[in-house]
Amino acid sequence: KQWYQRRVVITAGDPSRDKRFSGTVKLRHIPKHSFKLCVIGDEKHLDQAKSLKIDCRSVEDLKKLNKNKKLVKKLARSYDAFIASDGLIKQIPRILGPGLNKAGKFPTSLSHQEAMEDKVETVKRTIKFQMKKVLCLAVAIG
Repeated sequence: KQWYQRRVVITAGDPSRDKRFSGTVKLRHIPKHSFKLCVIGDEKHLDQAKSLKIDCRSVEDLKKLNKNKKLVKKLARSYDAFIASDGLIKQIPRILGPGLNKAGKFPTSLSHQEAMEDKVETVKRTIKFQMKKVLCLAVAIG
């Protein structure tokens, strides 16, 4: 199996002054073929996700975790990214606690006007990066 690595070096930044650089890059193709995605949604989004054969969870499923840190961490580890209905985004920290945010996998918002297929493609193509002290970054892009 072959993959490509993209190396980025920031020369204008001063690591002693700017402690962190973070952002996202949207690629033209999907870098990871075994990308696991979970939809947290209302009934309409859950039905769409099931028809697209994407894993999905309802609010009731999340409430069963009872803010248990181990279970939330296990949920975060089992998926690469999450998409949530825009009405549920504000409820997720109250239901699960800070576990998804700490793992860097807080859900991307999905409205009813957007097509789920397009949003899933966008999330799969997007790479998040965060640099702390070193201003050099290497990312697998395909």
